[in-house]
Amino acid sequence: MSSNLRFEVRPGGVLRGDIRVPGDKSISHRSIMLGSLAWGTTQVEGFLEGDDALATLRAFRAMGVEIEGPADGKVTIHGVGTHGLQAPDEPLDLGNSGTSMRLLAGLLAGQGFEVTLIGDDSLSRRPMKRVTEPLALMGAEINTTPKGTAPLVIRPVDGLRGIDYEMPVASAQVKSCLLLAGLYADGETWVTEPAPTRDHTERMLRGFGYEVMEEGPRRGLRGGGSLTACDIDVPSDISSAAFFLVGASIAEGSELTLRHVGMNPTRDGVINILRRMGADIVVSNEREVGGEPVADLRVRSARLKGIRIPKDQVPLAIDEFPALFVAAACAEGETVLTGAEELRVKESDRIQVMADGLQALGVQADPTPDGIVIQGGSLSGGRVDSHGDHRIAMAFAMAALRADGEIVIDDCANVNTSFPGFVALAASTGLQIGASDE
Repeated sequence: MSSNLRFEVRPGGVLRGDIRVPGDKSISHRSIMLGSLAWGTTQVEGFLEGDDALATLRAFRAMGVEIEGPADGKVTIHGVGTHGLQAPDEPLDLGNSGTSMRLLAGLLAGQGFEVTLIGDDSLSRRPMKRVTEPLALMGAEINTTPKGTAPLVIRPVDGLRGIDYEMPVASAQVKSCLLLAGLYADGETWVTEPAPTRDHTERMLRGFGYEVMEEGPRRGLRGGGSLTACDIDVPSDISSAAFFLVGASIAEGSELTLRHVGMNPTRDGVINILRRMGADIVVSNEREVGGEPVADLRVRSARLKGIRIPKDQVPLAIDEFPALFVAAACAEGETVLTGAEELRVKESDRIQVMADGLQALGVQADPTPDGIVIQGGSLSGGRVDSHGDHRIAMAFAMAALRADGEIVIDDCANVNTSFPGFVALAASTGLQIGASDE
C-alpha cells in the first residue's frame, strides 16, 4: 500500500446498523508481551490485526517466542517465562507504534542482552526521554539520539533496582514501561501518577497472576515473580468506537449500535464528554471479560452544544480528541479544551494538525499551548492533510457527514495501524467514503 493513500468522502449521509469495531490496541499489545513472558500457553481472541499490534507480535517472534496466528483475531502464544527471551538477530522494527517502543524499552532493559529498537519516520521523531530517563534511575543503559529519540540501543546491565518515581506528566505508556522494568528489578518499583491513566497493564498483570499494589495514585510491584498463562478476549477499542459515536451523533437521523466495547473507567472520557455536549448514548449489557469491563453502546443523533471540557476527563479521552474536535465543530457554541499538552507529542501534533484541518473546512479553531478553542458552525468541503496520523484521518472522514462538499483526506495509509477495514465498515453503516492511491 502506498503511503499516499487518500480518503474521498462525499457530504451527507446517515449512520445506521449494528457493528463491532476492531479489538483494543492497548490490550492487544499487552496480550503479546505478557503472554510471551508467562509460563504456559495463552490463547487470545479479538486480537487487533493492525500494523501496530503486529509490530509487537513480530518483535517477540524475533526474540524466540513461538506465536501462532493471527487468524480471524485468534492468536496462540507459547510463553517462554520472564527470562526466556533471546537476543534478536537484527534491530526490532516497531513501525509507527509508540506503545511498542516505550513498553519494550522497559521490558527489555533488564534482559541481559543487547537489542536495538527502531521505527518509521514518525516514531523516530517522538520523545523517548520520558522513559529512558527514569529507566536510567533503575540502572538501565539505553542510548538514544542526541534529541532523545529512537533508535534506542538497550545494553545489558548486571541488574535493575526498584525506584519510587513521580511522573511529571500523566502517561500510561511511561507507567507501564516502568512497571514492566520492575518485573526485573531488585525490590519494589513504584510509580505515582499526577492524574489517572489507563490501567490495562495493571489489570492484565493481575490476570497473569502477578500482584500489583495500589496506594492512592501510586502503583507498585515487587520484582522477581513469574506470570502464568491465561486466556484473553480483547474488547472492541473505545478509541475506534469514538469515530462512530461522533458520526452518529452529528448526522441527523442516525442510530447505531456498537457491540462489546471496552468500558475501562480510565478510558471512558469520550462518552462522558459527548454526553455533556448533549449526545444520546445508551450503555447496556454491561459485563466483565478477562478483567476488563465491556458493554454495548447505542447512539442516536442529537443536537450537540459546545462545552468547556472538564480537566479531569482529559487523560480519560486523550486519544479520542481528534473525533471530539469534529463533534465540537458541529456543536452549537464554543468548545474549550485546556490541559491537553500531551496531544502535541502523539503521532502528530494533534492540536495543530486538527486546527489546520478544521480551518481548511471553514471552522474557527484556535490552538493554544495546551488545547484548542473551537467555534461550532457549518463545515465546508475541502482538502485536509492527516500528516500520517490514523486518528486524524478517521475523524475528518466523519466530518463529511455534516459538510456541504466533499472532503478529501491525504496520507491515510496509517489508518491500518489501529483500524484495518475502517473504510469498508464505515461505508456499511452509511458513510459515503472511498479510498484511492494517487
